[in-house]
Amino acid sequence: MADRTSGGTVARDLRIGVDVGGTNTDAVVLSAKGEVLARTKQATSADVSSGLHAALTAVLDQLGDDVRRVGRVMLGTTHATNAILERRGLGKVAAIRLGGPATTSVPPAQSWPADLSAAITARTAVLPGGHYVDGRPISKLDPGALRAVLADVAGEADAIALTSVFSPAFADQEIEAAEIARDELGDAVPISMSHEIGTLGLLERENATILNAALYRVISAVWDGLQHTLAERGLDVTTYFAQNDGTLMAIDYAVRYPVLTIGSGPANSIRGAAFLSGLTDAIIADVGGTSTDFGVLYAGFPRESSAGVEIGGVRTNFRMPDILALALGGGTVIGPDGAVGPQSVGYRITEKALTFGGDTPTMTDAGALAGRGAPAGAAIPERLRGALGAAVETADQMLADAVDRMTLGKTDQPLIAVGGGSFLIPDTLAGVAEVIRPAHGDVANAVGAAIAMVSGTIETIIPAGEGRREAIAEASDAAGRRAVQAGADPAGVEVVEITEVPMSYLPEPALRLRVKAAGPLGNL
Repeated sequence: MADRTSGGTVARDLRIGVDVGGTNTDAVVLSAKGEVLARTKQATSADVSSGLHAALTAVLDQLGDDVRRVGRVMLGTTHATNAILERRGLGKVAAIRLGGPATTSVPPAQSWPADLSAAITARTAVLPGGHYVDGRPISKLDPGALRAVLADVAGEADAIALTSVFSPAFADQEIEAAEIARDELGDAVPISMSHEIGTLGLLERENATILNAALYRVISAVWDGLQHTLAERGLDVTTYFAQNDGTLMAIDYAVRYPVLTIGSGPANSIRGAAFLSGLTDAIIADVGGTSTDFGVLYAGFPRESSAGVEIGGVRTNFRMPDILALALGGGTVIGPDGAVGPQSVGYRITEKALTFGGDTPTMTDAGALAGRGAPAGAAIPERLRGALGAAVETADQMLADAVDRMTLGKTDQPLIAVGGGSFLIPDTLAGVAEVIRPAHGDVANAVGAAIAMVSGTIETIIPAGEGRREAIAEASDAAGRRAVQAGADPAGVEVVEITEVPMSYLPEPALRLRVKAAGPLGNL
């Protein structure tokens, strides 16, 4: 896509990456060759939109006339996570499970924290339906019972969450139920189907689907804020959201599946660290104002967690980066005896830290005193120097322990230090081959958003014997189609991961299959 002006054709070859964190909102502008042309760190605002506006405005102002060359904006945000944790801005959901009579003993959302369940659930119901693992129906879908529930929640529910037993392998009942729901409620009420969101595991997949339905308004608010800023500057660009695995999804895809944005922050940092360092396998330490997130870069992508992820007290089973978070950052408060955290001054660090003239000892002060950060801008009282020195030793041990946990004792990998507080990591750290500090590492999360590819994932059950190869090929094609649907260039999509896990206690041998396809963004 090119912008035709009175001066001729202007190439739309610049990309903006934005990452909204708990302390800072970072933004970068990258050229087609991956050069950083503009960058900024702005304080994250309570409403997200103000900080987002400030960050975008700052980098656009740095571009001058080249602002016309911006063709894409990629956004990673923790807004969805914060909405769940703080129980704010969430929509009311009618959670309908197709699994009766086999699953009636544990209703939807029963294990949730009471305040979150009260904030989200308009109604829960278990209706006839679902499948056994071999595809036989537990019972047939009952359209009359479904219509009765939908009529009961009309005007009360902001969204519908549909979950059927073993729907990742047999989705027909969820699809039929969604058609009935649209017929009853119209297109104004969005519908989440669990086979499009979670993996195998009924309750965890159901939880993820309900959360997804509750987040429609939250992600729409973020999108509206971004759209307003772009319109204010007269920019007609293509926008993407970053998702949990470090890849992108088109805006319409993100609006349908907002829960997939929850792990985008750590994933962006890992991908950005890989790009800035040129490495494909390493340990990543992203040090912010409040915490340090450790991750593992494997074959250019974040290593994913093998366990489900708990969000706001709710267990889910969609894939997230394998992250170890420490309460250690530039704003971490140091106690009188040298204790480190867990409290942090966060975005108020320029007001509170000793080096900025404040009265609160922080890890930024300890790093400056140890010669790791910028020289102290204000005098550090002598009475606090012992505690700050002890805090540095404690922090170094915390970092070394975290490395050991993430690498399982393997010591031949480098560690890439990124984030605004990366100066806290010593040049030599036990458990790693070397510490690498790439240029622009303090905005690696925004870089990761800007350079990300687009992916699609399929998880299902296939036979272990005859028909296995055909099933893998079919799943690979489906994963590729999902990547294209999310915005990938069809010509560049390829399968990047195939995982097969044998399933036990079945009358016929079967495998749990997971296929991931990824590709670069399509042409504008």
